[in-house]
Amino acid sequence: MRLFAAVLPPPEAAAELASAAEALRELPGAGDLRWTGRPGWHFTMAFYGEVPDEAVPDLSARLERAARRTGPFPLALRGGGRFGDRALWVGAAGDVHALRLLAGRAEAAGRRAGLPGEDRHRYRPHLTLARGRAAADLAPYVASLDGFTGRTWTVAELSLVLSRLPRSGVPGEQPRYETLARWPLGAAGE
Repeated sequence: MRLFAAVLPPPEAAAELASAAEALRELPGAGDLRWTGRPGWHFTMAFYGEVPDEAVPDLSARLERAARRTGPFPLALRGGGRFGDRALWVGAAGDVHALRLLAGRAEAAGRRAGLPGEDRHRYRPHLTLARGRAAADLAPYVASLDGFTGRTWTVAELSLVLSRLPRSGVPGEQPRYETLARWPLGAAGE
C-alpha cells in the first residue's frame, strides 16, 4: 500500500481555496497545468511509500502516539509558492511550529516502524494546487495567491491516507485517496 500521514483541511477551508483556485484557472497558461482536485488537498506530514500490510499495525500505533503527543492547534491556508517551475502550492499560517512538530513525529513513527523515510530537509508546509507537465512560469499564480488567507480552523486529528495512482492512462486522471485511520490530537480519546 502506498501510504502517507496527513492533515486534511476541513470542508469550509477547502471551499475557500476552491474559489481562489477557480480564479487561478482563468490565468493564461492554466490549461497547461495539472490541477489537483479537492479530494487530493492535504498537508503531507510524512510520506511512507509502499508499505507492506504487516507493517501497517505498528505504523498505526506509532502514529496514534504521535497524535496524542501533539495538542490541537490553529491553522489556515495562506499565500502561495512554487517548487521550481513544476509545482504550485498554497502555504500555511497559524501555529506552523506545531505543524512541523507533528510532521517530525509522523516521520519518526515511520522510521521506528522500520519504514525507509524521505531524505527531507526542513519541512515546508504546503498543499499542492497544480503541477506542470513541463516547465511553466508559475510566478503569476504565486503573485495571485499573495493576498489569499483562508479562515482559521483547529487541526484536531492526524490521518493515515492510502494513495492509489492513476492507471487508466486517461489524461487528467487524478490519484485517488482513501483515509484509512484518523487519530485525535492531544489527550482526546484517552
